[in-house]
Amino acid sequence: MSYQNAMDAIQLKMPEKIPRTEYSASVYWGLLRAVTGIPVDSGSGEAVKRRAMMAFEKAWDFGFTWSVLTGAPVLDQCRTRMGHAVYAEGGTDYDTRVECPFTEVGQVLSFDPYAVYGERNRALLTQEYDAHYDILCAEHPDQVNMTGIYITMISGLLEIFGWEMLLEGLGEDSDRFGAVANRYADWILQYFEALAASKSEVVMIHDDIVWTSGPFVNPQWYRKYVFPNYEKLFEPLHRAGKKILYTSDGTFDTFVDDIAACGVNGFVMEPTTDMAYIARKYGKTHCFVGNADCRILTMGTKEDIRREVERCMNIGRDCPGFFLAVGNHIPANVPVENAIYYNQCYEELAWRN
Repeated sequence: MSYQNAMDAIQLKMPEKIPRTEYSASVYWGLLRAVTGIPVDSGSGEAVKRRAMMAFEKAWDFGFTWSVLTGAPVLDQCRTRMGHAVYAEGGTDYDTRVECPFTEVGQVLSFDPYAVYGERNRALLTQEYDAHYDILCAEHPDQVNMTGIYITMISGLLEIFGWEMLLEGLGEDSDRFGAVANRYADWILQYFEALAASKSEVVMIHDDIVWTSGPFVNPQWYRKYVFPNYEKLFEPLHRAGKKILYTSDGTFDTFVDDIAACGVNGFVMEPTTDMAYIARKYGKTHCFVGNADCRILTMGTKEDIRREVERCMNIGRDCPGFFLAVGNHIPANVPVENAIYYNQCYEELAWRN
């Protein structure tokens, strides 16, 4: 039923049960142990981890698993390392490396992605997308599966330059940096063309375009250099009939209408983005995923958690494409009992009839 509910929601057919997903909850090993009874932790073998993840997602009735293939590693030839805070249980992803290949802003403003990263074999890229999709289908047969791109525009530029040099480039000459963004879009387009030729009906397109406080540069810069490039990048996906789910961290209220105008089919958001606005304006024409606040799961009482689930359900109940999820994930410092109670509230409130 998870697959059918999720596909109905993506196709705006109003499933009887509101579907759900969770980003990266499947690697919170303490939660997996509590839900599945499988003795798993960060040191377990991959087969045990995979079995626990699949059992957990089935127990929690995931409609889809958020997944992309094309990310920062394809930029490793020239990429800034910004370190990484603790995200995974046990801090296995903690990284203190801070390295930037750029020493002056002129290098940023003259950067040419094609000259550095080169042409890709689109047929081979499509094979890689299909292989990724096939693996996910085998691992999650009861879910809608997808592949996609993480480094769409801003996220790609950020991986290349890091925050300091990116902001210096914008501050030095926003139009010259816009020209860099255009060149990046010309280069990443080959991945979008390959993705369009893949077998995945639903694609995840990720781009962290804002901060929690909102846009980090004048909104008109985005409208001149980001969204016109989105239209170009999404065009092959539209021709191929793909359903585009769009994800950005931060607060993208300023740009909801711009993003919708670029032709996405759904929004995935953090709790700082106004999901009620999206429901009011796009709730009958788009799917959307969100946006229970992970801070409430971390520090709130049971009453707080139930109110938060009710808030989300009240926003999305009359919208055929609504999915419940915690924004942006259930971190490993959420008390296990709180996460389990959150799921209990979901199960009690998810049925529309």
